[in-house]
Amino acid sequence: MKPQPTHIFQKDISNCGLTGFISKKGTRVEGSVIIKSISLMHDRGNGLGGGFGAYGIYPEFKDFYAFHLMYENAMALQLAEEYLDANFHIELQEDIPTRRTKAIANPPVFKRYFATPLETDEYREAVEYQGMTDSDIIVRHVMAINHEIEGAFVVSSGKNMGAFKGVGFPEEIAEFFRLEEYSGHIWTAHNRFPTNTPGWWGGAHPFTLLDWSIVHNGEISSYGINKRYLEMYGYLCTMLTDTEVVAYTLDLLIRKHGLSPALACTALAPPFWSLIDQLPQNERDLYTAIRQIYGSALLNGPFAILFASNKGLIGLNDRVKLRPLVCAEKDDFVYMASEESAIREICPAPARIWTPRGGEPVIAMVEGNV
Repeated sequence: MKPQPTHIFQKDISNCGLTGFISKKGTRVEGSVIIKSISLMHDRGNGLGGGFGAYGIYPEFKDFYAFHLMYENAMALQLAEEYLDANFHIELQEDIPTRRTKAIANPPVFKRYFATPLETDEYREAVEYQGMTDSDIIVRHVMAINHEIEGAFVVSSGKNMGAFKGVGFPEEIAEFFRLEEYSGHIWTAHNRFPTNTPGWWGGAHPFTLLDWSIVHNGEISSYGINKRYLEMYGYLCTMLTDTEVVAYTLDLLIRKHGLSPALACTALAPPFWSLIDQLPQNERDLYTAIRQIYGSALLNGPFAILFASNKGLIGLNDRVKLRPLVCAEKDDFVYMASEESAIREICPAPARIWTPRGGEPVIAMVEGNV
């Protein structure tokens, strides 16, 4: 019997590709560079999701929250804009520039709004906002729009940053959003191969909240308990994919609970108990406390993530490194990607290149007043 093609070749359905880099000194780099890196990993996706996170792209509006919104219909647009007008001072609103792209048919409508929460006494003294910071207020409104206005979704909501994502290969999404026209000092990119969640515009990576953004390769098998844990703190998961919990968990641990990025990563991918038992007393006490307090934040399953904010870029693997992650350095640039080739495509001769251990975060923070 002649073998069928499926007997000869099996595609790895757990692919996904991610790449990113940071200039710690704040040097802004054109979007064409990150496009070149992620395009090299074309075969890690299947055309059902691509996206980019960019930081430093709106210097003229750096003091405003830059809301990127996606609308599936005209009613969603009308309701969301009425909601924004009632809760924000909007400095500028406009369509996000796009171009007609052969590979993308019937995309949603994308608009952006540079805004700040209202400062009126009536608004600030309202019971539901008393004691809340601007960041708390933004999170509440993002959750409300995503959960209550059908067909409207907040793609990103941070200052001086934005997410651009959709259904297509990343190079197609980049062409659609005219990404080569932007420049930023931190870039991340994702090529999606969805396996157990739908491929739709809102489900593409990165996932964001405030200026946090996540791109992810793998599967969060602890999604159920992570989701229920976050719901206790008011976070609502509405994007139909496991990756969303990572962005919200890091917001909770770093912004709300005050953990350092390194300790937050430890909560997500802590050492095994067998290793903790061998540590010196002070380290053993620390890791034991983190595992006990944040047990419901632990991420199970295979994953590699890039986690970005205005303060830096972090790469993290699961504890047994079931997904690839490679890192490199040259001058003040730090690169992270699923494949070494994606780094060498934009940095042919790095000064240092390495593969971090499972559960070992690679943390690259901006310097000075960047």
